[in-house]
Amino acid sequence: MQKEPLINKKKEAVAQMFDDIAPKYDFLNHLLSLNIDKLWRKKLIKLLKKEHPVNILDVATGTGDLAIASLKAGPEKVTGIDISIKMIEVGLRKIKEKQLEDKIELLLADSLEIPFKDNSFDAVMVAFGVRNFENLENGLLEMKRVIKPGKKAFILEFSKPERFPVKQVYNLYFHYILPFFGKRISKNSKAYSYLPDTVEKFPEASKFTDIMTKCGYSNANFKRLSFGIATIYTGEKNNS
Repeated sequence: MQKEPLINKKKEAVAQMFDDIAPKYDFLNHLLSLNIDKLWRKKLIKLLKKEHPVNILDVATGTGDLAIASLKAGPEKVTGIDISIKMIEVGLRKIKEKQLEDKIELLLADSLEIPFKDNSFDAVMVAFGVRNFENLENGLLEMKRVIKPGKKAFILEFSKPERFPVKQVYNLYFHYILPFFGKRISKNSKAYSYLPDTVEKFPEASKFTDIMTKCGYSNANFKRLSFGIATIYTGEKNNS
């Protein structure tokens, strides 16, 4: 029998926040990103497709957007896990509407205690979720544990542009406009201020690939997207 994930108060708070915004999450994501988030996922899937994965794990799957998009890579099975039951419920409705129940499974599970055996998946991916890991290194180690030797992790995350004028426009939008509209549409006062706060604290670019290397990933690389607003990271599990 699988043990239940141990979710502490911080995880409970994050789970509750995403439960609260789940009904409006997809609408806000696409509206507030001007649909660019869909393009970013496509770029990740383009890299994933080169690996010809049969069995994929989507960590912090949310409402399943990346899990659904990953079917373009031709896997037999995609499993998504998340700590927010309400986000999963939204995702399950989308999967049912698209008649994808035979391809995608969504489960309530903790990214720090992934409920699968070592070397279970041909690829592990996560979009906009590693910022929410209570312990970043432990989350990366758990992801690596369930990847088959020689296979890769694919991580899509927000980052901060550095060049003028994108940096200035981004800061204005991300710190003022996005929280203003996010709060009013989602009716949650914390969620869309939490987002820029976590992005500010996240160790992006080479700092993050250094952490991946420390966690035992080889060939850790990153690719900036849309002038640095988002970044794709990849890392491989050694064969040894």
